[in-house]
Amino acid sequence: MDGSMASLFSRAVWITLFASLPILLAALVVGLAIGILQTATSIQEQTLSFVPKILAVLLTTLFLGPTIFHQVVNLAKDVFGNLQAFVK
Repeated sequence: MDGSMASLFSRAVWITLFASLPILLAALVVGLAIGILQTATSIQEQTLSFVPKILAVLLTTLFLGPTIFHQVVNLAKDVFGNLQAFVK
């Protein structure tokens, strides 16, 4: 990190994107699969896709949570470690 506010913001945006992308993709894939299944079977229950999506998000968070948390903690350490450079 070079200490500039722009690089800090850019890094925070990228970490946010990479942290949320796997969880959102899991929900998207499960929702699409349930939607295709509902269309093929003519079941029009709107709450049917809710539980599988929640489970997919929960499992993805469970498996990738430590990696995501590690990235966020490293960003927080860098921010608080260089706090005096940002409070001029």
